[in-house]
Amino acid sequence: MQIVYILKCSDNTYYTGCTHNLDARLERHSKGYVEYTKTRLPIELVFYCGFKTKENAFAFEKYLKSGSGIAFRNKHFLSQLNPTPSLDGNKD
Repeated sequence: MQIVYILKCSDNTYYTGCTHNLDARLERHSKGYVEYTKTRLPIELVFYCGFKTKENAFAFEKYLKSGSGIAFRNKHFLSQLNPTPSLDGNKD
């Protein structure tokens, strides 16, 4: 199984990747072995999903990195992390 994942970095940027072993990949990120995230530690796993085929996983990863995919990511996966405050100041 292939896993597509999204990490939130310490500078509030996001890293999208694909792997067959999420635990090992997260360890590589946390130890500074991945170029993009090594200067943005600590990282937080905010989303992941599994795919039966490598082709489908890579296609979804590529989509999430596109303009419309970033909008989709922000709306469906990240909006719960950073809820938009209501106009009247209530959190509900």
